[in-house]
Amino acid sequence: MHPFDFKSALLAKHAQHVVLIHFPIALFIAGVAFDLIALSTKRRGFADAAYYNLLLAAISTIPVLATGILAWQFALEGQKLKGILLLHLLLACASTVMIWLIWWIHFRARRDGQLLFNFYIAVELLAVALVSLTAHLGGFLSGVNAPG
Repeated sequence: MHPFDFKSALLAKHAQHVVLIHFPIALFIAGVAFDLIALSTKRRGFADAAYYNLLLAAISTIPVLATGILAWQFALEGQKLKGILLLHLLLACASTVMIWLIWWIHFRARRDGQLLFNFYIAVELLAVALVSLTAHLGGFLSGVNAPG
């Protein structure tokens, strides 16, 4: 396959998921990092950057989930999931819920003009770990993290 053969890249059975997944991961981790910086420096600009990164991360999970399900249906012809693929799907759903939950917490805090609750940083860090584990398993499925 030629590296600039866009038709093959766009019409591959699973390529879209593999490409799109990097957006919510990067946006979410950057959002949490901005939130930690905002918390330590008390600068509103970092809090705003955190909020918008979290918002875009949450929105970008929708096409990622859709393309992941399509990849399962097309590449595996809808076979029953088991093993790493099943765990990856379950963790992806949990990660998506966590990303949306954290954005919603920030949304409510901004809308109501309230401070975030005390342990939300722990929730954010737990979500980063969950997203990282999901991505790690996805790497095995795509062959990036394959042994040897």
